[in-house]
Amino acid sequence: MNEQLALRLADAWIAAWNRHDLDAILQHYAPDVEFTSPFVSALSGEPSGTIHGRIPLRAYFQKGLHAYPDLHFELIRTLTGVDSLLLYYRSVNGLLAAEMMTVNRDELIQSVRVHYVKE
Repeated sequence: MNEQLALRLADAWIAAWNRHDLDAILQHYAPDVEFTSPFVSALSGEPSGTIHGRIPLRAYFQKGLHAYPDLHFELIRTLTGVDSLLLYYRSVNGLLAAEMMTVNRDELIQSVRVHYVKE
């Protein structure tokens, strides 16, 4: 993963979320994505906190956009790894969020681990 790719992905991902454009959001994820977040249990009822696959992820994101109609993300920093990036941003209800995303050879997000903290 190079810095240019990480920044391009981060900017497009944030912009899609801020437009509430579900199709544009999902185009960044691999079909067999694994997505883990503290919000998964609350919004989807999945006790493990993990969603497997882009189709169930679509349903989860749709619930999130419905639950938070004023959702807006503010990107603070993008960090680049070997085959991953970490987005540090302000999320819903003023939460600080960090999402560690691994990216596959097709430049699609393969796995995600989301972390939150209140300031």
